[in-house]
Amino acid sequence: MDEHNKPGEVVIEGLSKSFDQVTVLEEIDLKVKRTETLSLLGPSGCGKTTLLRTIAGLEQPEKGQISVSGRVVFSETISVPPEKRKIGMVFQDAALFPHMSISENVGYGIRKKISKEKKVAELLEFVGLSGFENRRPHTLSGGQKQRVALARALAPEPSVLLLDEPFSNLDSTLRVEIRSEVNQLLTSLEITTIFVTHDQDEAFVLGNRVAVMREGRLIQIDPPHDLYRQPVDSWVAGFVGDANIFPFNESVNSVCSTPIGEIPVLKVTDNPSGVLIRPEELKISEGNDGIVEIVEYYGHDAMVLIRLKDGTLIKARTPAGSNCQRGDQVSVSYVGMGAALL
Repeated sequence: MDEHNKPGEVVIEGLSKSFDQVTVLEEIDLKVKRTETLSLLGPSGCGKTTLLRTIAGLEQPEKGQISVSGRVVFSETISVPPEKRKIGMVFQDAALFPHMSISENVGYGIRKKISKEKKVAELLEFVGLSGFENRRPHTLSGGQKQRVALARALAPEPSVLLLDEPFSNLDSTLRVEIRSEVNQLLTSLEITTIFVTHDQDEAFVLGNRVAVMREGRLIQIDPPHDLYRQPVDSWVAGFVGDANIFPFNESVNSVCSTPIGEIPVLKVTDNPSGVLIRPEELKISEGNDGIVEIVEYYGHDAMVLIRLKDGTLIKARTPAGSNCQRGDQVSVSYVGMGAALL
């Protein structure tokens, strides 16, 4: 097998892109490891889809370099066409050909006609759609369409797979189901994958690492656990989960002063401005530290909004069996392993 047909690294160096003199990507440096799944997470308009499209060759950057499997596919002097980059892409709306059958859609990118029928059958079985060969896209559910789109992207045996918010058009229940299925498929494939999403849950579930984007820049790249526990700033902290962020007062012997008392910190950083405490790191008990203002019940747990006596609002996550009610007088204590300084 040719080396470029194998899953490989994606290396991006100094990549910049603008539209109508508005910078969309600014000096992007990113390395996606071989067989890794990287989640590209950020709010709408931050440039994450544009970055994906530049990797695929659907957009041309102004400067920088992109390499796939050790081969330069874009630079100041090189621009390899999309169809020659050995990259598969799944779009937000599946983008299936409505006039083609499912088997014709999947086989569209397969050039070897001799083994085409067998390959299509194998891919449809792989995505759980055996027997759907002769159906048309309009007869499928949203989740089924996305599985067909995935099979079509895999058909040419790409070295890299790109997914652009493939679950965003699905309802919440189906979204979780299909996300789980795709996660299992990607794990079994061992193919380098870049997955774009604005949903923190999806990013954490699917990504070995998560790259957070804001306003055309990469802000932090880390495994989900590290990103959640030690975000680089307060914006990232709030974007990847619920957060209580208190102004930094002082730290003595790795202990920090907060509105709920002194708590340990994970590590001392230079010139911190805030202290991060996640809601699940707080325990609610009877007392007089503050009053419960709101209880949001989710079934598996509940989020409780508490106003302390000094006016500070804090969020605490409680187990499903908690009987906390609005108006209750409560005390709040820290039960985490150490807070992050921002």
